[in-house]
Amino acid sequence: MQPNVLSAQLKHRAKELGFQHCGVSPAIAPSGATRLDDWLASGYAGQMHYIADRRAAYDHPRHVLEGVQSIVMLAMHYSAEEPSRPRSGHGQVSRYAWGSDDYHNLIRERLHQLADFLRGQVPEAVTRGVVDTAPLMEREFAQMAGLGWVGKNTLLLSKTGGSYFFLAALLTDQRLSYDEPLALDHCGSCTACLDACPTDAFPQPYVLDATRCISYLTIELQNPIPVELRPKVGNWLFGCDVCQDVCPWNKNAPPTAEDSFLPCEEMNPIELAAIFDLDEQQFRTRFRQTPLWRAHRRGLLRNAAIVLGNQREGSALPALNRGLQDDEPLVRGACAWALGELGLSQAQQALQLRKTIENDLHVKAEIAAALQSN
Repeated sequence: MQPNVLSAQLKHRAKELGFQHCGVSPAIAPSGATRLDDWLASGYAGQMHYIADRRAAYDHPRHVLEGVQSIVMLAMHYSAEEPSRPRSGHGQVSRYAWGSDDYHNLIRERLHQLADFLRGQVPEAVTRGVVDTAPLMEREFAQMAGLGWVGKNTLLLSKTGGSYFFLAALLTDQRLSYDEPLALDHCGSCTACLDACPTDAFPQPYVLDATRCISYLTIELQNPIPVELRPKVGNWLFGCDVCQDVCPWNKNAPPTAEDSFLPCEEMNPIELAAIFDLDEQQFRTRFRQTPLWRAHRRGLLRNAAIVLGNQREGSALPALNRGLQDDEPLVRGACAWALGELGLSQAQQALQLRKTIENDLHVKAEIAAALQSN
């Protein structure tokens, strides 16, 4: 089959499968590998050691699929509505995680169907589907496939689709017809995303210091959130959308067409006190099939404590006191800090009581600092 005919058929099938954008790129060495080296050398990856561990694989997509010639880049919209106004005792969740299912599961299944279609046209075709888990520079290949450009907030932007979309890729050893790369940067002089970032996570345009990014702090970081950044986390329980929400290209971003991406009532926003009632099994039952599972129970409870500390509402006292007795030191430490932020005599009493039995050095330090702050 001619490459242009096969490419057209793949794009048509991709649209039928729910991908709003589809383009094809040659499987070549990405030019951004050098920038990745600089980024890693600057320490901006933080605890995301899996990037450095697989650094050599980013040099060419052949390390993801041997013999690869073409990459079909795909995008699927996930935004459904405007986020609800944050309420006392509730935390914000990034738009992409509002739904009832983990997007990896849904998109991976659609990629399987697209791969089946390709093999139906070319039985000997070899394929591999990727949903942000392989060492592939998806944004660069998406730009090469004409899907958009990389904005100053380091996300892929589209004039028609904004940035509220998931990227996916289907690699194949078949020769396809390639789209023209999008060479223009349509950000212009706009710096809205850089100016709005609560934690100043962009040392310069097009460069993200992940160690200061709220999404990293609430999802990837396994340690306590740095004290100086805790107030800037604000109400964010999981992820952050600030740099996207202020982007002019997202004003008319298309809504999702997937029911499983529509917000569950309890996710936009999410009640924080109830999270402290969940043991490990209950947490698994509630969040295992959602993106929030990535933070794990200890991380999400840490985040919940930080948000409650930032809100400084006395009604959070019982939940934080429960967290102060949790088996996880990470949770106890965050709750100690949050109790100190409440500025209540009952909070001080809870801290004093825990101080007498606490044996973790980090938590002891958090308790001491919280007691000293009032």
